[in-house]
Amino acid sequence: MSSITEIKHRINGIRDTKKITNAMYLIASNKVRKAKNALERTRPYFAALRHEIDRMFDVAGHMESPYFLNEDGQEAPRTGERGYLIVTADKGLAGAYNQNVLKEVERRTAQEGGRLFVVGEYGRQFFLHRGVAVDEDFRYTAQNPRLHIAREICEILLEKYNRQELKSIDVVYTDFRGGRGEEVRVDRILPLHRSHFETGKDLSDSRFEYEPSAEEVLSRLVHSYVAGFVYGAFVDSFCSEQNARMAAMSAANDNAEEILGRLSLEYNRSRQAAITQEITEVTSGAKAMKKGMRR
Repeated sequence: MSSITEIKHRINGIRDTKKITNAMYLIASNKVRKAKNALERTRPYFAALRHEIDRMFDVAGHMESPYFLNEDGQEAPRTGERGYLIVTADKGLAGAYNQNVLKEVERRTAQEGGRLFVVGEYGRQFFLHRGVAVDEDFRYTAQNPRLHIAREICEILLEKYNRQELKSIDVVYTDFRGGRGEEVRVDRILPLHRSHFETGKDLSDSRFEYEPSAEEVLSRLVHSYVAGFVYGAFVDSFCSEQNARMAAMSAANDNAEEILGRLSLEYNRSRQAAITQEITEVTSGAKAMKKGMRR
C-alpha cells in the first residue's frame, strides 16, 4: 500500500492535470464557435459562384476548359501524378482525428501513388518518419483557417496542375457535418464536372456577354471556387479537430474524476489506518505504564 504522502502527491498531480484538460476543453469549444461563424459568413459568396458557373454553361453552352471533364464525364489525357491536399492538425490530443485521415491517405496512395501536399505539422511528421515523400516547400499551419491562406494554396496547386505536374487534385479532410459526428472525406477539386454546379434552374434566357471570353471568365471563377472549397475543407477540419479534442479532454476529465475517487478512498483508508495504529500504540503504552506503576 502506498504511503499517505505518495497518495496525496498523486491526488495533487491529477488535480493539476485536470485543470489543464478542462482549460483545453474550454479553448477548443471557443475555437469551434469562431470558425463556424467565419465559415457561415463566406457561404453566400461561394454559393453565388456556383450559381454563376451554372449560368455560364447555360448561356454559353459547351466550353473547353482544362479544369472540367469532357461532356461524357471522361478526363482529358493529361500527364503528371495524382495530387492529394491532406489536412491534419498541428498537434495531437484529439483522439483518432489525425489517424483517420492518414489511414485513408495511406490506403489510396498504396493503390495508385500520388504527390502529397500536407497541411498540419502532425501529418508532415507522420510521413517524414515513415520515409514517405511530401512536398517540402508546402508548409502551412492548420490553426486559425484564413481565406487568403486557402487562396495561396490554391494558386500553388493550380500552377502545378496547369504545368501538368498534376493530373488531378483531391482534398482529404474531416467533414464536421454540423457536429453530428466527424467523417473523413476525399473530394475531387480538379478536374470538375458541370453536374457539380447544376442548380436545377434553366438560366439560358439570361442575357450576358463575357469579356474577353466565356472561357477566360470561367477560368477566373474556377480559381475562386477552388479556393472557397479548400477554405471550407480547412474550417470543417479545424472544427472537427477541436470537437475531437473536446471529446478527448472530456473523457480525460471523466477518467481523472474516477481516479481521484479511487485515490481519495485509498487516502482515507490509509489515513484511518494510521490513526488507528497511533491510537493502538498510545493505548498500549498507557496500559504498559499502568502495569508498571502497579508493580
